[in-house]
Amino acid sequence: MTVHMVLGFIVFMLLAMPVGYSLVISGWAALSVFGPMPSSMAVMKIFQPTQSFPLLAIPFFILSGGLMMSGKLGQKLVGLASMLVGKYHGGLGQVSVVGSTVFGGVSGSSVAEASALGSMLIPWQKREGYPGAFGAAVTSSSSVIAGLMPPSIPLILFATVSNTSIAALFIAAVIPALLLAFGMMAACYFTGKRRGFPRLDFKYTRREVRDTFLSALPALLMPVFILVLLRAGIATPTEVSIIAVAYALLVSGLVYRDLSGQRVMAALVNTVITTGVVMLIIAAANIIGYILTSGGVPQAVAQWAVEYLKDPLLIILAINLLLLVIGMFLDLPAAILLLGPTLVTIANAIGLDLVQLGIMMCVNLSIGLFTPPIGTTLFVSAAIAKENIGSVVKELVPFYLVALAVLLLVSYVPMLIIY
Repeated sequence: MTVHMVLGFIVFMLLAMPVGYSLVISGWAALSVFGPMPSSMAVMKIFQPTQSFPLLAIPFFILSGGLMMSGKLGQKLVGLASMLVGKYHGGLGQVSVVGSTVFGGVSGSSVAEASALGSMLIPWQKREGYPGAFGAAVTSSSSVIAGLMPPSIPLILFATVSNTSIAALFIAAVIPALLLAFGMMAACYFTGKRRGFPRLDFKYTRREVRDTFLSALPALLMPVFILVLLRAGIATPTEVSIIAVAYALLVSGLVYRDLSGQRVMAALVNTVITTGVVMLIIAAANIIGYILTSGGVPQAVAQWAVEYLKDPLLIILAINLLLLVIGMFLDLPAAILLLGPTLVTIANAIGLDLVQLGIMMCVNLSIGLFTPPIGTTLFVSAAIAKENIGSVVKELVPFYLVALAVLLLVSYVPMLIIY
């Protein structure tokens, strides 16, 4: 049954069928045609995982991000970032990184980040004399910080497949996200200095900086607000996501005063579409996971790793290499849901903390988002910049090095994330 499923999935992918459909059809066919389960039960296996209370956090966090990002907020954040870092070498690239870090605390989605910020910043960077390929490289790489900053959709998905606390994952992800941000800002600085990129020479008074900071403060407080509620045990992640929507409505309606029926409808439509994609993959991953578990695949892989690789440090290295390759070809949510159960079994066998595993997976698979041949944020950013993929990848080299360095730290220095 497992062999039939894998072969079916490969065939559908070669036919360019979307990942979610490929997984659902190959899994259902393996269960109902080649396995002992009736078709009706196979359908129930697909439907069952979507009826999870914690998963309600996903659409509400997406909606809150859509409401916050589509108004004046983006301009306020870009203005603040420009004041803070625009005068330094590679400053406009650093503006992208700072914007991505702050926006990540609002959107929780790397692709939304690349699209929203890239549309604002890449044309501006090109007008100021920056190479379009460099602008696309910064946007595509820094946007993955949103996959770590709370509220992170990938971390919620990992929590559902590993029975790990969402709050613990959110808190543990903050330091790796900040390490990525500072590392990418350093890459922008040294690249800008070496290549003589122009710097902003505007002079800002303290009052202008203060006023801009205060106008952006509601957005800056969103991730803090989420972490405080979760850390203090005041609300569950699902309850926090609903509060976040109310907060976004209040901020847009009363502080920025740019809330309109059109914006609300656009945010709702985007939420439905994005949630539908995520839920399809969740449903597909459940049936695939059932087939793999029934065949004893996770246990067999864990046993093989322990017997032949033996050293936990070597096993962690093997996990990272596997994820780096998988992340180049499979979307991040699908990879987490498909590989999560097997890697959780391996982690339990070698004593690896599941919170650390979750952060490792998210950092690792996020690299795949700006790596060819399937990198989603890479293609989005290159399309906005109107640059070919090859030229953008050349500019990405220092950002790959930063991301790999952070991956090594979260893999082998657990005290950074477990405290």
